[in-house]
Amino acid sequence: MRRILPTLLAGFSLLVGSLVTAAPAHAAAPDEPPEQWRSYWVDAFNEGIYRPDQVSTLIEDALAVNANALIVQTARRYDCFCNRALYPRTDAGIDPAPYDPLDEVIEQAHAAGLEVHAWINVNTMWNSATPPRSPDHVFNQHGPSAEGTDRWLNKKADGSELQGANAYIDPGHPDAASYIVDAVRSIVSEYDVDGVNLDYIRYPDFNAQIGTSDWGYNEVSLARFQQATGRSDVPAPGDAEWTEWRRDQVTNLVRRIYLGVWETDPQARLSMDAITYGFGPQSVGGWEATRTYTEVLQDWAGWLDEGIMDTAVTMNYKRNWVADQERMFAEWSEFLADNQAGRQAVNGPALYLNSVADSRAQALAALAPTSAGNTAAGWSGYSYANPGMTHVDGSWADRSAERAELAEALTTGEDAPFAERAAVPDMAWKSAPAEGHVTGRLALRDGTPLDQAAVTLKPLSHRGESITRPSDGSGWFGFAHVEPGLYLVRVDLPQGVAGPSVSAVKVGKGRIAEARFSAFTAPR
Repeated sequence: MRRILPTLLAGFSLLVGSLVTAAPAHAAAPDEPPEQWRSYWVDAFNEGIYRPDQVSTLIEDALAVNANALIVQTARRYDCFCNRALYPRTDAGIDPAPYDPLDEVIEQAHAAGLEVHAWINVNTMWNSATPPRSPDHVFNQHGPSAEGTDRWLNKKADGSELQGANAYIDPGHPDAASYIVDAVRSIVSEYDVDGVNLDYIRYPDFNAQIGTSDWGYNEVSLARFQQATGRSDVPAPGDAEWTEWRRDQVTNLVRRIYLGVWETDPQARLSMDAITYGFGPQSVGGWEATRTYTEVLQDWAGWLDEGIMDTAVTMNYKRNWVADQERMFAEWSEFLADNQAGRQAVNGPALYLNSVADSRAQALAALAPTSAGNTAAGWSGYSYANPGMTHVDGSWADRSAERAELAEALTTGEDAPFAERAAVPDMAWKSAPAEGHVTGRLALRDGTPLDQAAVTLKPLSHRGESITRPSDGSGWFGFAHVEPGLYLVRVDLPQGVAGPSVSAVKVGKGRIAEARFSAFTAPR
């Protein structure tokens, strides 16, 4: 009912709006708080959610800064701070079962009027010389001991798979991508979260050259690239076709998660942690010249534009007291505010790199209008555990005192950024959707997925351009946020594959239409 009620109210508002003059979009009534996202990232490597009393303190501290949301680390490295998910329960020193940290956070946060967004690390498989205890953990099933297609490890061009003790998943491996989607959906279906927050939805760092990714050479991923392009060579890290293909793997994973979450809970918010390395696009030649786009292959600006990401929470981690980094912060703040594309971008400063005074200054800058008159959707501080640079990883008592100092700086005094309460911004595209979506899956009679087949969505009942994109390694394809109406879905079948290749679908507002195809046949 908590999520059904806003939808009913939105429908009532549309009815009333047809009878009276409508208020401007997102305008708050005189007795309602303004809309502005405010949150802490709450990491699971520190205190905060290990016991119920820590959760109680967390809620008090969030309310002290007039926050309205918490981004709580739930799936850290394919280990879950929860009991009911595809990810196995963490080995961390939390209270024993039946204690469920995510359940506890949700119960206490919702009672206090705070939203909870489950923070999920997508491509960080494990980071320890000691394997996790659960035999079901991905590292034990698909890590260094696995062989063939069961091996999901990301690999560098030089053949190495581990960076120190860090192991990563390759998003170009179809089975790994399917696991990620299913695991995210398991949290949304099992818990009353307000959304999920994707971290490390990208390729790893540790590259030999700035602006180029050395990763993505898992044998299965490489073979898929060669199949898609007709090439037989092993491409160099800077190869343009190879780089674009890898970036597309991340984007398609995001698209699939977005539509999977929509199918599970249409009102759940999908957010992600966006990279902002170096100077902003203004200084480096545009978005496609940024390290975000070229090195970690994360096209978060494109995801906002396509509408497959509700909220980008930018990791705008810069030192306000260093001139170059102050400029970097300002440039990225301007870019994100001006490129929300009808969705929302939240400015996320690094509290641990700054004094309380500098964090206050960054909060004011983060929320200031740009020269074009745009503002970010809000603020998220990284992190709850380390609210300032003075006591990073020091005693919890010292950090708690610094957190209280931060709360006072953000909520009191002249021009305090969070002096009053605020509401989490509405997502009109979800609370009152005007568009729908199309998904489908392609496979041969024996169940083999039809990978990288070109699928075209063509409008029949209205004017509009056709959209073509490939199916993924599981045979899945999806088109998000298309106008309601009739569409033709056509598959360009590979040579030798036969079967009906056209399907008609009717798209309704807020609904997912499934394009159905019979199993295809291939030569023996």
